[in-house]
Amino acid sequence: MIRLVGEYSEQNGILSKEVAIQLATDKGLDLVEINPKANPPVCKILDYKKFLYEQKKKKKKFKSKQVKVNTKEIRFGPQIGDHDGKVKIKSAEKFLMRGDKVKVFVFFKGRSIVYKNQGKTKLLKFAEEIEEYGKVEQMPVMEGKRMYMILAPKKM
Repeated sequence: MIRLVGEYSEQNGILSKEVAIQLATDKGLDLVEINPKANPPVCKILDYKKFLYEQKKKKKKFKSKQVKVNTKEIRFGPQIGDHDGKVKIKSAEKFLMRGDKVKVFVFFKGRSIVYKNQGKTKLLKFAEEIEEYGKVEQMPVMEGKRMYMILAPKKM
């Protein structure tokens, strides 16, 4: 015995499996088991190929509506000059306005690792300068010989 549901069946309710299969073949459709764990199992009469097509179409539509966020990287040293810093800020603003995330690195070469606090200051100053276009998603973190911070675009 099975429970038959759906718009194609006039006899919704509990039927024998043979009767349900006969109803489906008379209409040229398929009998599909929806919930096998229910007591009695739930089945539906439908066009299975059409059902698969609709599922594929919904999945494609959902995938097309997803927004892919790119992460752009900007790197500089702890002793970067003012003008060079402004150029880096301009490019970060451009990336944030496009909707990309920005990962800002301060890389330490050789003995410049001594200037960790200077690197952190540069990153925080960078975040302050770009506050209008993006917000800090992750505060400065030291990883190996480089310190980085992640900026996300502000919702407009």
